[in-house]
Amino acid sequence: MEKFDTIVIGAGPGGLAAAYDLSGAGQNVALIENNLWGGTCPNRGCDPKKVLLSAVEARDRMTQLKGKGFGDVPYVNWEELEKFKATFTDPVSAGSKKGAINAGITAIDGSPKFVSEKELSVNESTYQADHFIIATGQRPSYSDIPGKEYLLSSTDFLSLKQMPKTITIIGAGYIAFELATIANATGAEVHVVHHNDHPLKAFNEKYAQELVHQLETKGVKFHFNVDTKEIIKSAGQLTLKADDFSLTSDLIIGATGRIPNVDILDLEKANVKADRHGVIVNEKLQSSNDKIFAIGDVVSTKTPKLTPVAGFEADYVSNVILGKTTDDIKIPLVPTVVYGTPKLAQVGEQNGAKVVDQDVTSWFTYSHTNEPKAMIRIVLNDKSQIIGATVLSNEADSMINLLTKAIEQKMTNADVKKEILAYPTAGSDLEYLF
Repeated sequence: MEKFDTIVIGAGPGGLAAAYDLSGAGQNVALIENNLWGGTCPNRGCDPKKVLLSAVEARDRMTQLKGKGFGDVPYVNWEELEKFKATFTDPVSAGSKKGAINAGITAIDGSPKFVSEKELSVNESTYQADHFIIATGQRPSYSDIPGKEYLLSSTDFLSLKQMPKTITIIGAGYIAFELATIANATGAEVHVVHHNDHPLKAFNEKYAQELVHQLETKGVKFHFNVDTKEIIKSAGQLTLKADDFSLTSDLIIGATGRIPNVDILDLEKANVKADRHGVIVNEKLQSSNDKIFAIGDVVSTKTPKLTPVAGFEADYVSNVILGKTTDDIKIPLVPTVVYGTPKLAQVGEQNGAKVVDQDVTSWFTYSHTNEPKAMIRIVLNDKSQIIGATVLSNEADSMINLLTKAIEQKMTNADVKKEILAYPTAGSDLEYLF
C-alpha cells in the first residue's frame, strides 16, 4: 500500500492549487482525477465560454455602432469560433497533468472510493494518507421528467459542432443567460423557459429584469411560469411540454442547476457527512472527519461556486495542513458576473441606509459606444461608506472589481475623490456614482 502525506481528489483549479502548494512545501502528494485534468473551468466552463463570448462582444459593439461607422453586421460563425475555442481547450488536460507530474506530484487517473477513514482505492489499488482534500466539483443536474435523456448540458453546448436553427434552454440562472447570449449571436432562434418569473434570483430583481429586456430586444424569447413536464422527440426535433404550453426546437439544453460530485466517493466509509449541496465542513473547511477537507464547488456553502473561491480555499487548506495557520477561514467579498449582453455584476449588500440607483446610459463612458442601457446601483451604510453594488453594462465585469476594492476599503465619496483614475474610463466615473 502506497502512503502519501496528502491525497487530493479532483484536479480542477482548486485541487491543482492545493497539490502544488503542498508539494512545493515538501509533502509527498498524490492527485487523482477521473475525467479531464484541469477541471471544469478551463476545459468546459468559464474559459471556453469567455472565448465564445469574445466574438459576441465584438458583434455587439459593431451592432451598437451600426450606421456610425459600420454597415451590415454579420452573425458569429459558430464553426470558426468553435475551432478557435479548441485551441485553448484541447491542450488543457494533458498540460495540467504533465505540469503536476513535473512538480513531483503523483498523478493518478481513475475514480476513487474511500475504504476507511485513512484509505481509498483507485483502479484496484489502495492508497493511504495523513490528510485528504476533496475537490471534485459539481456536474449538471436535470429535472426528473419523462424524456430527460434528450436534454443536453452546458458542456454539450460548448462542444456543438453546428449551432441548430432553434434552441431552447430550460432554466434562468447565469448559465442559461450566457448560453442564450452566445446562441443568439450566431443567428439561432433562442427560447428560455423557466418555472417561475424570477430569473437570476441571486441578483437584484430590477437589474435582472432589465437584462431580460435587453436580450429580448436582441431576439431572445423568454417564457416564464412554465413548469416543464415532458420532453418528446419526434421527426428529429424535440418538443417541450408543460400545462397549456408546447415548444418545439432542434435542441434543448438543461440549465437547471448543478449537483456536487460526492455520490461516487463512498464518503460514509470515511465518516464524512454530506447533504444535497455537498460536503459539510466547519470553519476550517474540515469535514466531519477532521483529516479530510473539502474545497471549491463540492462544499456545502452559500459562498458563490466560482474558480477564484476554489483557489482561495485551496491556499487556506494547504496552510492549515502545513501548520501555518490555525485561524478560521475568512472569505473576502466575492463579486459575481453574468456574461450576457450587457453584462450584469453584483457584489456586497443590496440594502443599506441609502441606495443610489442611476441610469448612466447617457454618460460619456457608455454613450460613446452607443450602449443601449447602462445602470449602476450603489448601496451605502449610515457612515456613507459603500457596502454593495450592482452594475449592468458592457463594462460591468471590470467595474465590479473596482467597486469591490472600494467596499473592502470602506470608501466614502470623499475617499474616492482623493483618487486619480485614468480618464475617460468607467473607473473615472466612480466619484459621481454616490
